[in-house]
This record gives sequence, C-alpha cells and structure tokens, in this order.
Amino acid sequence: MKILETRVYQGPNLYAHFPCMRLTVQLGALEEWPSAKIPNFVDGLLAALPSLHEHTCSPGYVGGFIERMRERGEGTWLGHVMEHVVIELQNLCGASVSFGKTRSTGKTGEYHVVFQYEDARSGQSAVELGMRLLHDLVPAEIDTGVAREEKFEFSSELTDLIRQVQRRALGPSTLSLVRAAEARDIPWLRLNDYSLVQFGHGRFQRRIQATITSETRHIAVELAGDKQETNKILGDLGLPVPKQEMVYSVQECLRAAHRVGYPLVVKPLNANHGRGVSVNLCNSEQVEIAYEKAKEHSRAVLVESFITGHDHRMLVIAGELVAVAKRVPGHVIGDGVHTVAQLVDITNQDPRRGVGHEKVLTKLELDHQAERLLATDGLNRSSVLDKGQIQYLRSTGNLSTGGTAIDLTDQVHPDNAEMAQRVAQAIGLDVIGVDFLTADITKSFREVGGGICEVNAAPGFRMHVAPSEGKPRDVASKVIDMLFAPGTAARIPIAAITGTNGKTTTTRMLGHIFKMRGETVGMTTTDGVYIDGRRTVEGDMTGPASAQMVLRDPSVSVAVLETARGGMLRAGLGYRYPDVACCLNVSGDHLGLGGIDTLEQLAAVKRIPIEVARDAVVLNADDPLCLQMADHSRAKHIWYVTQNPKNALVREHVRAGGKAVALEDGVNGQMIVVYDKGAHLPLLWTHLIPATLEGKALHNVQNAMFAAAMAAAMGCKLDDIRHGLRTFDTSFFQAPGRMNIFDGLGFRVILDYGHNPAAVQAMCMLVERLVQGGQLGPRGKRVCVLAAPGDRRDEDIREMAMLAAPHFDHFICRRDDHTRGRDGDEVPKILQKALAHSGVTPDRITVEPGEVEALETALLMCQPGDLLLAFCDKISRSWKQIIYHHQQRGAGAAAHQAAAHGVVSDEEDDLSVPQLAGAGLVRDERGVRIAKDNEED
Repeated sequence: MKILETRVYQGPNLYAHFPCMRLTVQLGALEEWPSAKIPNFVDGLLAALPSLHEHTCSPGYVGGFIERMRERGEGTWLGHVMEHVVIELQNLCGASVSFGKTRSTGKTGEYHVVFQYEDARSGQSAVELGMRLLHDLVPAEIDTGVAREEKFEFSSELTDLIRQVQRRALGPSTLSLVRAAEARDIPWLRLNDYSLVQFGHGRFQRRIQATITSETRHIAVELAGDKQETNKILGDLGLPVPKQEMVYSVQECLRAAHRVGYPLVVKPLNANHGRGVSVNLCNSEQVEIAYEKAKEHSRAVLVESFITGHDHRMLVIAGELVAVAKRVPGHVIGDGVHTVAQLVDITNQDPRRGVGHEKVLTKLELDHQAERLLATDGLNRSSVLDKGQIQYLRSTGNLSTGGTAIDLTDQVHPDNAEMAQRVAQAIGLDVIGVDFLTADITKSFREVGGGICEVNAAPGFRMHVAPSEGKPRDVASKVIDMLFAPGTAARIPIAAITGTNGKTTTTRMLGHIFKMRGETVGMTTTDGVYIDGRRTVEGDMTGPASAQMVLRDPSVSVAVLETARGGMLRAGLGYRYPDVACCLNVSGDHLGLGGIDTLEQLAAVKRIPIEVARDAVVLNADDPLCLQMADHSRAKHIWYVTQNPKNALVREHVRAGGKAVALEDGVNGQMIVVYDKGAHLPLLWTHLIPATLEGKALHNVQNAMFAAAMAAAMGCKLDDIRHGLRTFDTSFFQAPGRMNIFDGLGFRVILDYGHNPAAVQAMCMLVERLVQGGQLGPRGKRVCVLAAPGDRRDEDIREMAMLAAPHFDHFICRRDDHTRGRDGDEVPKILQKALAHSGVTPDRITVEPGEVEALETALLMCQPGDLLLAFCDKISRSWKQIIYHHQQRGAGAAAHQAAAHGVVSDEEDDLSVPQLAGAGLVRDERGVRIAKDNEED
C-alpha cells in the first residue's frame, strides 16, 4: 500500500467546506485483502485503537465502523480503514475531527482517501503513523509492497506523535481565543508555527501572540517581566507586595536571605510557568540549592519574603476582573497501600490529564523539584503515604506542572477585586494575570493579609476555561470583545470571481470601481497580486496563498480575488467564504488535467465559491452550467446576468422581485440595466464603456455587466459603478494581455492572452465586428498569431484552430516558451494541420515556433490598414516588441511611442539581446529598447 499523492485543502474544496486532506492511495496486492479476510487484522487494530469502537461510519450508530470491517466475511478495503485510523489518531492528539470519505478513482486498487484536519502537519504525521500501523497489522505472508519494520511499538509511537503534535498545536489559551473568535464569526489566520494569530482581515485585523494582543503596550510587557521593578512600582502605590532583593551570586543570596528573613522564596528574575521557583525556604542550605536552580533560568535571582496563604490567579482584561482561580500545586493523596511513585501513575490515569497542553490537566512528574519536596518531608518515591495524607510534588500551582484549579470568581471579596484592577492599571496591561497569595480570597486582604507575588503579561487561560472544580469562565470572549467591540467590523468585503474566460478583466473592472470610490483594493490576478494598484508580487496569483496575502495586508479595505480552478483543485479556497461570488461561464479549458475530464466536473470545481458565498452570488443566466449552480448556493441573494432580453428565467426572477443585470436594446444602442426589487434602473450605454470598443467587444460588455452586478451586490451606488466603468479601458496599463490595442504602426495590433477555444472565438467575433465597423482600410488584410498551451488536449488545440480559420487571411502558428511536456514544434504542427483541414491553404500558414520570431514575422507582414490579432503568452515581452517595432519610422519615433505607452523598465520576460537584434531592436545607453535603423535609412 503506497500513497501516490497528497493534497492539502486549506479551505472550502470539492469534498467539504472546511479544511481537508486527500490521499491518493494504491493498495497494490492488498486490493485482494479486505479487512475481514486478513487474519487477526480487526482484533489487532482494535487492540491498538480501542476508541475506533465509537466510529459510526455509514450505518450511523456507534460501532457501525466495526461492523463494516467484519461484515459478510469481506469487510472493507484498507483505504477506508486508513481514513478512520487517521481521523482517530488526530483525535487522540487533541483534535476534534470526524469527517472522512473514501472513493475509488476508477483504477484498480486506487482510492481517494479524504479526511478532515485541524493542523496540516499534524494530519500528515497521523497519516505516516497510520500507514505504519496498518502495515504492521498485516501478516508477513501477505505482500504489502513495503518493507516490514522489525520493531514497531505502537504505544510509544503514539506518545511521540502526541508530543510532536502538542509542540505544534495552538496552546489552550490561544485555542480558546480562536474558538471565541469563531463564535463571533471573526476570521483568523495562523501566522507562524507558534501562537501568532491574526483575527479579522485587511485593515480591521488584530493580532495575538498567546494572550498578548496587538493592543498590549511593549513597555508594560517589559515591566511585567522585571519582577523587581514591578514589586517596587506596586509597593510605591501602597499595594500589598513582599519584601524583595535581587542578587547575582550565592553569597549575595545568603546575605539577602538574612536581611529579608525566613521563610523565603527564591526565584528567577525573568522565568515563567513556575520554573526555578522554590518556596518556604527555612535555612541557608535550602537557599543555596534553590539559588542554583533559579540560576538555570536567569542570570539575576530574586529573594523575597514568603507570604503564607493559598495561590490565586486573578485575571484582569480591559481593566475588569473577569476570573479568579485558586491554584493547587500538583499532589498525590495517600491510600496507605501504594508508594508515591505508584500514586503518581494512578493519578496520571485520570482521563483529564495529558501530555503538555493536550488536555485540561497535565500529567504529574517525579522530577528534581518533586524529590526535593519529598526529601524535605523525609520521604522518597518509594514511601507509602497514610490514607488521606496529601503530599505536594510542586511548590507552585501552575497547571503546566500538574497543578489543579478551583474557580472562585463569584466568591472574591470586592477589596481584592479592586486591588487586582489597580495592579492592571499600574502596570498598564490590557490582559494581566495577578498572582495573589492569601489565606481566604473571600475576605479583604486588609483584614486577613496577603500579597502580590507576581504579575504576568501573557497569563494562561486554561485554569479559567477548564477549572478542575467550579464554573468554567469564558474569558477568551472578553479579549475578543476588547479587540472587536460588539457591532464593529472584523471583515473586509471579499469578492471571488471564477469562470473559464473573463476572470482577470472582470476582477480588474471591479477593483477599479472600488478604487474610484476611494477604497484600498487588494486584488489577485493571473499576473500578480496588486495592493492599491501597485503590483507587489508577480506571477499567476489566483490560488489560496495569494488570497491570504491580500487578507493579511493591513491597508486593504476591499478584496477582489480572481479564483482559478487550479488553485481550488490543489488547495481549495484560502478563506472560509466570500461575501459575493460570481461564475462568468463554464467552457472547455484545462480538461484532462487534475482529474477533471468533463465540463460537468469543471463546473463542480468552479462552483466551490458559489456554494460558500454568504451575501450574494452572480450567475450567467445564458450558461446552463452556471444556472445549475443556483441550486447549491446558500447566499441571501442571487443575481443573474443575461445578454438575452428574452431570457424567460430572468424575466420570472425579476417579476418575483429578484435581482439581475440585463442587456437591452435602445434607440442609442445597447443599455446595461439593473433590476432590483422590481425597480428598472438604466446603468450605462455599452458604447460609453472604453473597454468594450464602442460596444463591439461583447465579451467585455458581459464582463462589465458582471462587475456591475457584483459592485451593486457589495453596496456600491450606481453612480460609483458608472464612474468606474467609464474610466476603465483595456490598455496595457490597466489590463495587460486583455485585448490590448496598439495603433502606432499604421495598422491595428490587438494583443490578447486567450488560451482556450472560447477565448479564441470571442476575439474572432470582435475582429468581425471591427471589420463591419470599418476598422480596416480598403485593402486591409487580417493576420493572426495563433498558439495553444502545451498541456491542453489535442482536440482543444484543433478546436482553437478551426474556430479561427474562417476569420483571417494569414496565420502564424507558434508554441509557448514553456512547452509543458510537448515536443518543440508539436503544438504549431497540430494547429497547422487543423487549419489545413478547415480549408486554409498552405500558402496562408506559416509555422514559426518561437513566440518572439512569430510575432516579428507577423509585424513585418502587416501593411497600413491591416489588422493583427496576436495570441501571446509572455505579455510584457510581446507588448514591448509591438510598440518598439520599427516600420518605416526612425528610432526617435519608436522611442516616442514607447514613452507614450509608459514602458521603460526591464521585466524578467524581456527580450534577450540576441532576440532584440534578431527582431530589429537594440538598447540605447539608458537600457531603453529602441528600434534599430534599417540599413537603407
């Protein structure tokens, strides 16, 4: 049994609306060995993981999975068993996951095993241990395809896994804050491998590191970490603190002990969790030992008077005392039979105790400090305690060292509550833990005494959230309410744009509408991440990682996210849900890749953001696959977009008070109209939108309609939408690679990134409308540079050629720089054959594999009045090649054209020096590309 592929879905995906992992597993010979056929397999598995008895599986009741493993003498296949094992291993490590499914891929012995996870690395570690366990349980005579481990001790491996997961897992305090944020529907992102977490998105974000918040003052943290300075400040305010001195040597420590007076406390200056703290020291020998232990944690050591009383943690948040817990040091209670060591083992069997922060209590340890306390009482680990005798193994009540907590929030005396709040104010912390020793917290410290032994800038919440006794306190919600006052925003609006064609242009249109409205827009597109109009990261950035870049940026007020199928297939969405999502269209592209072979499967992928959008979805009413997505949406509103004014579904939707954007004919051309709750609201004539080329580019008319619908769904006024669309064009600056037009060569050049049949068809239709509108001269010809990505199916490449064939006088067939697994001229030859099959004569077809050479051939072929449509992959390089092309002009004219179009800097996909020279281009002394004079000039 082998894992062929692992996919980690960070958010909503094809299988669920939450993080999942998918394993592609090949069972090999084990395909012939379902669970019930493998000797002793089920019994061995249950001995290792008895909690599998609780799994319901498809029967729907406890024990259902066990029945499945044993049923009818066959059982179930090991891929399905693997699913349940990985889920249970995660739960044993402290996670709370239950979802899983296993399905055949259609190949013999191969399965997709899908399961929920909370932490990806922990899930992967559970997979590794699960695989080892299953292989170990299969008898040696059955070939698993994997070498057997000679010594495999599952119990110790499970303990190691739990420790490993706990090191990576969010601590109980951080986790409680995350849960409180989720309860208020506040999004969160983990920013590192520790406890740094972002709550909220964009400009509304706040951060925490454990229980330190982005509102915590640095000087207050420093002060709380300086125990001596804290003691002085609180003492100067008349608050109860012990007498204290700081020392740097054992001799100084002994002298300070004499001055302060016994009993004493010796502790490090700047440690936490009770590390290195020794209390109730009564002689110099104990002081010397305690000093050496404290020096292990800090260069400076504090000697202070020992205050008798019980240890209480008083938690103050935003100036209010919200919880009080009495902390009892880790201890055992004698029974007159068992030794101390045995009592520790018995106590650790409490299901509430676990490793580290795995559970609400931590297991006891017999270490140096425990043995010192035993020795002080004349005992050792082999001593038998009398029945009912309490023996402390720790001198402090920290839960992390095995202590327990009793909630006393409702019993605290008002004077003590006021005292704790004054401490918080004096130190200046928004979240503070005050460690207060007193004999009785229900009585005033002025009456029974007591003292503040320490304050904490990052107090743990576990003792309050899950006390050993008493009422749990929801302290984490107090922090969230402090960071995000009820009623205030934590989210920025998120728009997700998906579909086969038009995503990038629609994304840019919508982003432009919001920018013109004064918003700081974060935008992801196929050419990069943009923050407020500036490209911050270059490349195809349409997946979950780039979406998170935008949502993490503290300046962004609106996120407009192009969402491509590739990212969703690889890793799902990078956030829980968008406010508004649209699907522009679904047509053949990338079929045969990533397990997506049909349009219906492709539609299921593109439906993911539609399924999880909260406020509104915008769907193409003229595309049946888009229309079907409405059945899967839970959004409050559905908007339809149609270019067919006779669309019956949209008509009924509008009459029922629904929302839509439609294209309607009028005296002055075609009008984009908004329907909202029965109102008919004319928006804009299409010929007034520059990106539509006076209404001729119908695909951009549709893109504008979607941008308008999404903007309206996100609360934009119609005037803002009009202004945005009227000031957006398809220049290289605003929409690189999307119908960029250059008229500076005496003929018109259209540069486009179209890379699938639907995109080619849209551009061919545009060319026809331009011709009908008189855009060509009296003898103008039409030239096309045609290409297709190498990872497309042969039939898709042929379809692109057949669609283009009737519309151009000459074709130059090329390939992309990155051939994506094909031979160098394979794609151009497929295009050539398809064109010939469609009736294009050989003299009208030129094969020029390189993109630079193909474009140069086309440019040299064109004369005044001609039209060139160039489908290119390296957009920046191709655009520069076009605008610097020299034809019957000197270098000065070309440089002037370059400056007019704003291209002066190098890009990583620029033309190389040999390519420039071969294409008739050179660099001037500033490195700016200019056209090279022809020799006859």
